[in-house]
Amino acid sequence: MKQEDIAIWTEKYRPKDFDEIKGQDEIVKRAEAFVKKKNMPHLLFAGPAGVGKTTLTLVIARKLFGDKWRENFLELNASDERGIDVIRVKVKDFARTRAIGDVPFKIIYLDECDALTKDAQQALRRTMENYTQTCRFILSCNYSSKIIDPIQSRCSVFRFKPLAKEDILKITDKIARTEKLGIDSKAKQALYEISHGDCRRLENIMQSSAAIKNKITEELIYSVASAAKPKEINEVLNLCVKGDFSSAKNKLLDTMLNHGLAGLDIIKQIQQEIWRLENVDSKKKLEMVKECGEAEFRMVEGSDEFIQLEALLSKFVLVNIQVS
Repeated sequence: MKQEDIAIWTEKYRPKDFDEIKGQDEIVKRAEAFVKKKNMPHLLFAGPAGVGKTTLTLVIARKLFGDKWRENFLELNASDERGIDVIRVKVKDFARTRAIGDVPFKIIYLDECDALTKDAQQALRRTMENYTQTCRFILSCNYSSKIIDPIQSRCSVFRFKPLAKEDILKITDKIARTEKLGIDSKAKQALYEISHGDCRRLENIMQSSAAIKNKITEELIYSVASAAKPKEINEVLNLCVKGDFSSAKNKLLDTMLNHGLAGLDIIKQIQQEIWRLENVDSKKKLEMVKECGEAEFRMVEGSDEFIQLEALLSKFVLVNIQVS
């Protein structure tokens, strides 16, 4: 069996060149310009998961250093190693030696650096100052607000966005061609809706679906992704709009049990489907979304999810039977 036959698809289809990276055109152009000049500032990549932050970093390293990129590149995951000792020891040991080759600096990639403690971030700030002659840092995070201002001011900040529908569909078509998969338009739409612009999630769902059968359908995708079909959530909401609380509660419970969904999973889907309701005015939709936010907050704080969901449905019923 070939190595690529057993490869995880997120690695197998990881872009190896700038022009293969989808959805971040402006960011890629600027990164390419840095590589051409063989010089760059410290970089801070901020954005949601699965949109190309690590991929772009690896492409930059490969293009700058060629075959010697592994010797000149240190990757650390700050959520595993988040203390001050990592910055003081590992980073400094790597940073204090010169790069191999004709590029005058090495690259240190700190993934998920919003998980670093404040003390570790202060230590990192000093290290970034002290080793600018031999090292450039690329920091990656989901939320730039969790990075202290002194670090942000030392970096050129790039804000990544979720992939657009057309980019998700291009990736889907490419994988389907390569893996010889049959996939219809409804299945593509389902993949787009479930992935939320996250390429890694898209590839994982496709690989899991392809392991079951070569013909990928909407049914299979929702089953593999453990997500309720929009139609099922829509039925629950329409029962609430009609004032039938008991049927809405039973339908929601059945949907959750059938798909093995947690309360936080289903509440995100409910919030999305509210905006698709017909025959419900905008003011009522706003009230319903507001109630979703309240219920999600209580769940995150540790409240019983079934009680919160029942309370949420009851509020939906009350919102819709109020006299306008």
